[in-house]
Amino acid sequence: MTALRIAHANIRTRDLKASVAFYRELGLEISGCLRLGEDATLVYLAAPGAPDLTIELAAHHHAPADFDRSPGSGHLALAVGDLDALVARLAKAGVQPESPPYHPGDRPDLRVCFVQDPSGVRVELIEGSFPTPKDELPAGLSGA
Repeated sequence: MTALRIAHANIRTRDLKASVAFYRELGLEISGCLRLGEDATLVYLAAPGAPDLTIELAAHHHAPADFDRSPGSGHLALAVGDLDALVARLAKAGVQPESPPYHPGDRPDLRVCFVQDPSGVRVELIEGSFPTPKDELPAGLSGA
């Protein structure tokens, strides 16, 4: 078996501060942040006592023109063991990745690949256990 766990559900947002405030009003807590250079800021929120199942709010600042920046559901992420072996197995089953595995934001600590399920839902495959990132939160957001 290759999937280790569900890592997060991604939601794209145009207003990160408002989205964080909304989910905090629902009772979720900020559990982490990942900054991808100048391109994107990802804030992770989780229910108290359940830090491993997170919502990833994604604000893309300088995405390519063909990148879907519309708000809403972006993808489901799975942490997997051997990314290359899984991509090869999926290819034999007729599932082609959107691109070869890569390091998002040139981060050597992350290696990912995207595929689509039969319904067209994007699935991010993250190599390794993917603990919630702990980068510094953007100004104006607080984890408290």
